[in-house]
Amino acid sequence: MPTNVSPTPKLDLPVRPRRLRRTAALRALVQETSVGAADLIAPLFVVEGRAAPEEIASMPGQFRLSVPDLVKECRTLWKLGVKGVALFPKLDPKLKDAEGTEELNEDGLILRAVRAVKKAVPELVVITDVALDPYANHGHDGVLNTEGDDVDNDRTVARLAAMAVRQARAGVDFVAPSDMMDGRVGAIRAALDAAGFCETAILAYAVKFNSAYYGPFRDAVGSAQAAGTKLLSKATYQLNPANRREALAEALLDEDEGADILMVKPAGAYLDIIRDVRERSDKPLAAYQVSGEYAQIHAAARLGWLNLERTRDESLLAIKRAGADLILTYFAKDVAAALAK
Repeated sequence: MPTNVSPTPKLDLPVRPRRLRRTAALRALVQETSVGAADLIAPLFVVEGRAAPEEIASMPGQFRLSVPDLVKECRTLWKLGVKGVALFPKLDPKLKDAEGTEELNEDGLILRAVRAVKKAVPELVVITDVALDPYANHGHDGVLNTEGDDVDNDRTVARLAAMAVRQARAGVDFVAPSDMMDGRVGAIRAALDAAGFCETAILAYAVKFNSAYYGPFRDAVGSAQAAGTKLLSKATYQLNPANRREALAEALLDEDEGADILMVKPAGAYLDIIRDVRERSDKPLAAYQVSGEYAQIHAAARLGWLNLERTRDESLLAIKRAGADLILTYFAKDVAAALAK
């Protein structure tokens, strides 16, 4: 080795950002964003009967649960520090029709599930979906017009308002209209208040894009598209993924109509929209890390292309850093369990 090599001169740098990255303790002290169990809401799927949990093929680690198993899962999540769940029914296709009339059943699956969960874990925040797609044989979020070629906005809004009241009567903490009909948040707020449910809150799917990332969810709830039947595009009511200004306008409309929490869906591909809404609204902001986001991380991990835990955690940090206060994610249980260790 040469002995005449001069030592490398020190750079005259008054600012060295790496000083704060030198040790794990230093990095932790200056970390700007964190994700805790209380920031997460777990979406759960419920089915009739008492059969063993059925894993959803396109969503590894996610199951369709009977009501008793749903209650057990909610108890586990609560013990892990997860404060909220969002419930979605998977109905027998025989119960579905064009009008989604099974939703009118006062002893229907989702209402029984809500009552069971609130009885078992009363402090757990329970959120229910307000839309007709799990109940309608055409898979749309509302009832169709007389021509059958589009969703009838105003007739759908009337159905959703009544649906929200039934869910409130069952004991939910939040109703969550996911349909993207014009005026539905205001109509639901008025209906809840008129029925005496002033304390029932609205988590609005304020910005829901017509996204390709919903495929595994439609498999999970057995929608018409997942079953391979003909389905009209949802582009007439869900947002065009190309439109940023329109997304912000939709969010502010829902705020004006009385939404308590605004939500952007999907999350990962729409971090700019989350930031836009965060900068324009002081309402709590949620983001839904949807089934396709969850599935693609699992798929890449199974192929050995990505580290599951690191990618999972980084994806959630990105959503939180963009401005979300709350994240609906199928990773909720795993993340909460990891944080509890």
